[in-house]
Amino acid sequence: MKEHSKAQLSTIESIKIKNYRALKDFELAKVTTFAALLGPNGSGKSTLFDVFAFLAECFKAGLRKAWDKRGRFKEMRSRDAAGPIVFEIRYTDNIGEPIVYHLEIEEDDRGPFVQSEKLSWRRKGPKGGRPFDFLNYRSGKGWAIAGENPKEGEERESEALSSRELLAINTLGQFDKHPRVRVLRNFIEGWYLSYLTADSTRNSAHGLPEAGPQEHLYQSGDNLPNVIQYLQESHPEVFQKIIGELRGRIPRLEKVESKVLLDNRLMLRFKDAPFSKPILAKYASDGTLKMLAYLIVLNDPQPAPLIGIEEPENHLHPKLLPELAEECRASAVHSQVLVSTHSPFFLNGMKPSEVWILNRDFSGYTKASRASDIPIVEKMMGNGALLGDLWMEGYFNPAAHKVARRR
Repeated sequence: MKEHSKAQLSTIESIKIKNYRALKDFELAKVTTFAALLGPNGSGKSTLFDVFAFLAECFKAGLRKAWDKRGRFKEMRSRDAAGPIVFEIRYTDNIGEPIVYHLEIEEDDRGPFVQSEKLSWRRKGPKGGRPFDFLNYRSGKGWAIAGENPKEGEERESEALSSRELLAINTLGQFDKHPRVRVLRNFIEGWYLSYLTADSTRNSAHGLPEAGPQEHLYQSGDNLPNVIQYLQESHPEVFQKIIGELRGRIPRLEKVESKVLLDNRLMLRFKDAPFSKPILAKYASDGTLKMLAYLIVLNDPQPAPLIGIEEPENHLHPKLLPELAEECRASAVHSQVLVSTHSPFFLNGMKPSEVWILNRDFSGYTKASRASDIPIVEKMMGNGALLGDLWMEGYFNPAAHKVARRR
């Protein structure tokens, strides 16, 4: 399998969001490369995932399509809020420098537009100096400092965009003279938000799609046979690793194969021991299909820089979830992995510093706290308690935080 190093990984260190649905004034700070979101239904977990999906779609399909898809500002902007929707992401790029990306989106009677877009940084080291912008745009007009290591005071290249709906990062990131901008563009475009369902993976196999290798699994998972064909042909060692891990989790599973038929359709089959004949994927269990899909995403030879998985516990046996958490942590060497979950079994495979608890405050908006910041949680885990058990016993509730602080 291709080797990946920490120096090659762009990672989000913190994210601030203003005026996006329940995330009116929201922040995650010191985000780990593997992190889980925990909270009751309606607490804002899916909304946070949608922030990442919205930004990626803005880069891939354009701001207006992403805006229309979500019901425009009528549905996107926080209730009783005014002003632009704001995203601010502090990330470390693949060269290891911390950079802040600030984006403000507003709308008027002509539609949505990029009100403000900035990139700023402060070089590492004792002589790094104060933070400064090396890209600054407002409503389609602005400037950027070119080069690998832009410096404050260097020549600013002014370039007007053809539309105020365009993202400067998306446009300038296509040019070699803006390598730091290009890194961010590729980073966001490459985010993978999983919306896998057993039905979508099964329907693709049941429909016998046309043969043809495909490198990456779709968000819905409905090209599963084609991705398996690609792995079998181009990365057999990765495929064998995935199947080996799957066999360790699914009792009696012996073999998985994607076979090209005479009419150039593709058939996905599973073989159980001790039976001599395999079965079609449409007869495989939901859990088998979903676990296979997750293993493919997490072991992609060209992995996404950020992987988001919502509620992976659906259709999986509880005993498999701590192992899946470990698989996610192992993948965090080459991808930042963000998971939302309601499963105490998944949490039992995590560390307090990796778990964020989302709750609505009295104003109705989402706030986040980290499990490691609750003193009683660290204390009880030191005595052998498991994280998921503490959550089920109520130690993550806001009221419990106050009791812990009083103690």
